[in-house]
Amino acid sequence: MGSCAICPRTAADGVHACPVHAEELRAWLAELPYQARFLEEFIEPAGRPTAGRIGGTGRAHAPVPVDLRVLVLLGPGRLDAAPGSDDDGTPPILAVLGAWAGHIAYHYPAVGYDRYGTARSQPCEQAWPSYGETITGWCAWLTAYLPFALTLPLVADLHRQLGNLIHRIRDLTHAVPHRHPQAAPCPRCDAHALVAVDGQHGITCTACGNRLERDEYDQHAAAFLQTIQAEQEADPGGPAAA
Repeated sequence: MGSCAICPRTAADGVHACPVHAEELRAWLAELPYQARFLEEFIEPAGRPTAGRIGGTGRAHAPVPVDLRVLVLLGPGRLDAAPGSDDDGTPPILAVLGAWAGHIAYHYPAVGYDRYGTARSQPCEQAWPSYGETITGWCAWLTAYLPFALTLPLVADLHRQLGNLIHRIRDLTHAVPHRHPQAAPCPRCDAHALVAVDGQHGITCTACGNRLERDEYDQHAAAFLQTIQAEQEADPGGPAAA
């Protein structure tokens, strides 16, 4: 087993992110296109220009029509700082996604042939999203190449920057996925820390990072309930009945 580059949990061999953070990345990439649509609703006039003159001279100025933070997030631009650097600014969503796609593509080995027909492996020159260079297109590309990105130590920086971006957007839209604690304990560590999160396919233990598919959890929860019921029948006054 390897170690997670983001937290103290363990990760699978050859992977630098534990199941908890790998699932977070998948969920964020699925969430970003929806959050972008919420942000677009903010691009509406905040007020109308004031009619007439003030004090008899000059024209009244209209208020700023939209939240500038939204314009920055949805606007064009580039990520001036390299992925992983400490940039406290607010880069556009497209800039962040495009920069990371290009960065991951550069590490992805591509096989080409020279004029003599000899196969040579070299980094990809560019990322080509199938659905265009849009937020949806880049998120789809990054999701498709996420299994490869998880094998790179830079996945920790990817997680940090996408996390900062998604939380900044949620602060504006107030659209936050709900967390749903599960009744059965984790089958690996016995902690009551299994949580289902809106937008995430599996159920994850926040204590040890164990991840269960929904049907796996249902089977585990049913077995756990049978155990509790059997203990209550054997000892009605025991701790299980408390």
